[in-house]
Amino acid sequence: MFLRHTLSLVAIVKTLAIASQMITGSVGVLRLRGVPDRWGEMPQHRHLANQSDRQQKYTRPDNSAGNFMVEQPHFGRRLKELRTGRGLSQAALAGDGMSTGYLSRLESGARQPTEKIIKYMAERLGVDRSVFDEPTRNSLAQALTIAASAGSRESIEDLITVLSTVHNEDPSLRWQALWLVAQYRRMHGERVEEQDCLEELVTIADELELPELQCRARTQLARCLRSSGEITKAIKVAMRAYQSAREAKLPTHDLGPALLALVSVEAEAGRLPDASGHADELVTLVDGQSDTLRAEALWAAATVRIRQGDYVGAEQCLEEALKSLSSRTDLVLWVRLRLAAASLYLQSRPPRTENARHYLEQVASPVALVGTTVLRQELTTLQAHLAFHEGRFSDARARCAELGQEGDLLLTYRDQIRLNILQSQLAILDGRASEGVERLRQLGDEAQQASSIDLAAEAWRILAEHLAESKFPRGAADA
Repeated sequence: MFLRHTLSLVAIVKTLAIASQMITGSVGVLRLRGVPDRWGEMPQHRHLANQSDRQQKYTRPDNSAGNFMVEQPHFGRRLKELRTGRGLSQAALAGDGMSTGYLSRLESGARQPTEKIIKYMAERLGVDRSVFDEPTRNSLAQALTIAASAGSRESIEDLITVLSTVHNEDPSLRWQALWLVAQYRRMHGERVEEQDCLEELVTIADELELPELQCRARTQLARCLRSSGEITKAIKVAMRAYQSAREAKLPTHDLGPALLALVSVEAEAGRLPDASGHADELVTLVDGQSDTLRAEALWAAATVRIRQGDYVGAEQCLEEALKSLSSRTDLVLWVRLRLAAASLYLQSRPPRTENARHYLEQVASPVALVGTTVLRQELTTLQAHLAFHEGRFSDARARCAELGQEGDLLLTYRDQIRLNILQSQLAILDGRASEGVERLRQLGDEAQQASSIDLAAEAWRILAEHLAESKFPRGAADA
């Protein structure tokens, strides 16, 4: 009797165990098929899920497949953007393949799209399925972190690629990335691309309503526009940067660069009284400081004095700037200041070639070792001017030919105009007088239209000197 009860209990236990296994297996199947388990996950399932999350968190994304995914709310926002951009109603887009209610939930982000739905929407909209792709959330942050820490061409190019593919990232993060790319573009003389970056930076800064970012973006945009010869637009942008810095009572490290940009473009446009007043304000603002901003402020003041014809005052400002900055502090600025000093001495009347040669010899080795393409071209241009003023015309031609082999010149608008004036003078010396004269006329008109009055005056002065010399040769006058 006892044995029968024992066997019955064993049978019951086995039956319950089998039933338990069947139920567990069924729940697992149901869960895999997407049907919710009302009892919730078993403790061991939660442990495995947490472990998986930790592994995914610290696993580097696989870029071999493009590192893209479709998820909400990006998909819904993108879908609605494409639909409204084509003037379609939800009913028109849904068609016979889905209800408008389901489409509405997709656009609001309430429903996660399946691959079948994504392909259907792409077909209805007449676009490629990839338009719904979004880089993984950390891709821009990762690219920015790598580029900022490495600073290599490859890392910046990767960052540029990511920027061109993302659409709905944090605007502050995008601002930081664009700022880094703009610096890279400026360093390599890619002014068109730099201007594109800076204009987007201005737009983002205005959306964020942050005075610091608004001031910085417009300051750099004004500098870029000035280098490209867009002086009228540069003045408006620079004035806006300066005014926003004043209104927001921004510190010197923001107000100073804004003033610096404004002085530069005002001097370039020939608005010398305004430029002189703002230059004095800038020098007073940075008085007593020993950083690069003070050196640049003195350089800007020297530029204004050159435009005013005060070469003595310009020399004093520039020499003070040269003494205030060590090459260990900022080697690039150290080189640029000496190139500016050489240019100043070559523009003096008469040109002070010994002083110019001194500074050009100082920077020759640093530029050869660490100089960018822009600095190399600026140095070669000034060496051509120096050779011309010293009567070494064959050397001047050789330097010009060297620049001609560079392909695209990355010089500023001002430096390119002055180089073209030099080439016109060499053409006249080579017996191609009509070609040189016509080119000088064109350069004078072009500089005047660009509001570069002093450059226009230089072209016309050289033209007038040549015409006077050809009509009244010195020998004939002496006779």
